[in-house]
Amino acid sequence: MNWLLVIAGGMVGAPLRYLTDRAVQSRHDTVFPWGTFAVNVVGCLILGTLTGAAAAGAASSHLQLLLGTGLCGALTTYSTFSYETLRLVEDGARFYATVNVIASVVAGLGAAFVGVSVAQALWA
Repeated sequence: MNWLLVIAGGMVGAPLRYLTDRAVQSRHDTVFPWGTFAVNVVGCLILGTLTGAAAAGAASSHLQLLLGTGLCGALTTYSTFSYETLRLVEDGARFYATVNVIASVVAGLGAAFVGVSVAQALWA
């Protein structure tokens, strides 16, 4: 049963990642990987909210599997983040590569903390 929840979440997260990445990236005429940045930050926000809800007892283990492991696991992408950062360095865009790393870590952690705070405000 648990693996079905993970699969169901992944079935939504993977195409959502692809479609979001393409939609965001098509609106920016730059080498910066805005699409990957966006899905990773949104995934951190979802996971932070889910973590806060779980800590408050408002999210079941099934919901954690569906959204946390399945949806967020397929939505977010560390491998693409790494690849795009490496590609930026190889293409001579070291500034963008540095900004990508710093902004992704800061925005991702910030989004996770905001998600936990929102969940605590809602369910505490």
